[in-house]
Amino acid sequence: MLHLLWTIPFLPLLAFAVLALAGGRMSARVIGLVGTAMTGAAAAIGLVVAAAFITSPPAGRVFSQTLWTWLQVDGFTPRIALYLDPLSLVMMLVVVFVSFLILVYSTEFMRGEEGYRRFFAYMNLFVASMLLLVLADDLLFLLVGWEGVGLSSYLLIGFWYRDPANGAAARKAFIVTRVGDTALLVGLLLIFTELGSLNIQESMGLAQQHWAGGAGLATAAALLILGGALGKSAQLPLQTWLPDAMAGPTPVSALIHAATMVTAGVYLVARTRVLFELSSTARLVVAVSGAATLLYGGLCALAQRDIKRVLAYSTISQIGYMFLALGVAAWSAAAFHFMVHAFFKALLFLGAGLVIKALGEEHDIYKMGGLRHDQPLVFWTFLAGAASLAAVPGVTAGFYSKDLIIESTLTSAQGSAWLWAAAVIGAFLTSLYAFRLVFVAFFGERAEGRAPALLRFGKAAVMPVVALAVLAIGAGWIQLPSQWGDLALFTKFLEPAAASPAARPGGFAGGVGPQIVVAVVSLAGIYVSYLFFA
Repeated sequence: MLHLLWTIPFLPLLAFAVLALAGGRMSARVIGLVGTAMTGAAAAIGLVVAAAFITSPPAGRVFSQTLWTWLQVDGFTPRIALYLDPLSLVMMLVVVFVSFLILVYSTEFMRGEEGYRRFFAYMNLFVASMLLLVLADDLLFLLVGWEGVGLSSYLLIGFWYRDPANGAAARKAFIVTRVGDTALLVGLLLIFTELGSLNIQESMGLAQQHWAGGAGLATAAALLILGGALGKSAQLPLQTWLPDAMAGPTPVSALIHAATMVTAGVYLVARTRVLFELSSTARLVVAVSGAATLLYGGLCALAQRDIKRVLAYSTISQIGYMFLALGVAAWSAAAFHFMVHAFFKALLFLGAGLVIKALGEEHDIYKMGGLRHDQPLVFWTFLAGAASLAAVPGVTAGFYSKDLIIESTLTSAQGSAWLWAAAVIGAFLTSLYAFRLVFVAFFGERAEGRAPALLRFGKAAVMPVVALAVLAIGAGWIQLPSQWGDLALFTKFLEPAAASPAARPGGFAGGVGPQIVVAVVSLAGIYVSYLFFA
């Protein structure tokens, strides 16, 4: 069944082509069906491929599928080829399933909007581009998906293009990320010039042979690739485009933040981790960037009144945690937090969209209040997402993923006390702004002059939110702390793709102490939020 891998990115791409070329003759119902069914079919095939992959012997959990060779020039043979290993499988499944849920939600949320066909065409192009990116076997082919993601985000952020502010936000996102893309392109040219290959596995193997010992070329290549990752993932100093990207429709925000664009940089660094393992300098830059960004994003989220901008800065901060994990060579921890973050961030954005629509496009949380009475289902699902974001101990997936990162800052050979301190302070800020959002928007009395938000939503909008709430709470049980027994299923599965000599234990002890600290800090943030905002 692994031979079906090519259909997973192809089906959303086919949906884009059908809607772009023939969608003008379709009814809204058919457009929605085509726009969701293709990605749904890709998700179903993804399950079949995953089952075949997981049941294969651990030594054989690598699959490469060559579809076409572009050209052959003096030994340079770039190919359209797909590569599946545990890391790309996890990324693929999260991207395709979360995207499918967002598309189902969009069939109701975007109903009646001008450009309904255009919306679903662009969304499927976005999904197809991200799937190409995570499955590419060649850095040149990866770059095609990388630029496809950038183009799609430009088209969707500026979806309501009649408003000049939306066009400006789209241009800003496109230009700022191009700065990082320029660095990435130079990095790929350096790799090809020095190593003679852009095939990911081959070039990484050659780098280990020729750039061992912390060679300057390994550092240069790693830092250039990091430049591309920082732009796409909205990390300091290239983070300025992401808050303005909230100009697009809410499902677009959910897709950008949860399953596609901003996580692309995390995947790129993880995919080329060999370069970072060869350079302690590059790893330090990644860790410092992540630590600084997670604090910056958390502080900015506390100062926002727009519900979507709070979530935007939250994404900047949470991606910072992933970069911190990458910087201390905790590759599995970064991938696990990526997965959990996709669930709770998609949930929070979709919940925010329902709140905004119920209130007649009101974004200011201080003009809400009392929504738990008007929208009880939205309240409970949003609370599940906020609790996972805040890492409420024991019962949320966010606790297990964030705890794994914070513990890694101590136990990894690359960790340090100050990185641990930054991560712990960030955990306090996260629970503080997450529950500020909950207390201000959903508790208390209705804001003065606000009519009851009694709009009710259909199953297409509600069921994806409920499904994501279940995942935001329950997904953590596949990676329980090592002190609880031999239950770290996620890490074990990723070991062949994420094993790293740089991640060996360092000079700090692990144990239950770090977990207790994370739990206490998260609960303290919620309590302080209650005192100030409830």
